[in-house]
Amino acid sequence: MSSIRPAAVAGLFYPDDPRQLKDMVMQMINKAQTQDFDAKAIIAPHAGYIYSGPIAASAYKAIENKRKQIKRVVLIGPSHRVAFSGIAVSSASEFATPLGNITLDSKAVAQLIQFPQVQTLDRAHEQEHSLEVHLPFLQLILDDFKLVPLVVGDTQAHEVAEVINALWDDEATFIIISSDLSHYHDYATAQRIDKQTSNAIATLNPDPIGFEQACGRNPLNGFLQVAKEKGLKAEILDQRNSGDTSGDKSRVVGYGAYVFH
Repeated sequence: MSSIRPAAVAGLFYPDDPRQLKDMVMQMINKAQTQDFDAKAIIAPHAGYIYSGPIAASAYKAIENKRKQIKRVVLIGPSHRVAFSGIAVSSASEFATPLGNITLDSKAVAQLIQFPQVQTLDRAHEQEHSLEVHLPFLQLILDDFKLVPLVVGDTQAHEVAEVINALWDDEATFIIISSDLSHYHDYATAQRIDKQTSNAIATLNPDPIGFEQACGRNPLNGFLQVAKEKGLKAEILDQRNSGDTSGDKSRVVGYGAYVFH
């Protein structure tokens, strides 16, 4: 039996009107000043589009040239609403957005569920925005692809790395790590912390990255472990905060976009 995970944050984090949503995303992508890369992965933020959308667009602009090559997206983000141990897959067959439905890669999900740290936990996906906000970008930047959505709870970096490695070797597979940076500091403090975090990401060094530096610390650090093992090179595409995008610099959230090739 097929099931659809409905959009949970349409109308909140991004527009729920399909035409308005498409126009907003494409405007952000077209404004992004990013060159093409032969990329294997990106890191992009997951806040409301008015805050982090332009930064996320910088990451997606970098993979426009892979529109026809990417056939499977492994999308990994942190859990914000449900506390659990391990990594959660979904029993749904499709994830919905105002732009339509995305088919999940059921074979990949079945492969991952064999790992002891992976479980089917639909409640971890039901209200989770860290994955959902990326979906309209993917629908507009790629052609035909299937999705492997993974919500990460209390998990060790090596457990995340093991799951990423299981799907890595397929050349048509692309990895996306969903993470914001520091939260609720003043503008200058956020800039300092986020610059240090960006430098750690650029040098594939997870050691300095804790939960104060990145809300997606668990998936992020697991990915950096794999990226280092595979000999990837990282590029910082964009690093700003909500003070830059919304204008309020009193208590900001940091965002970064990074590509790995």
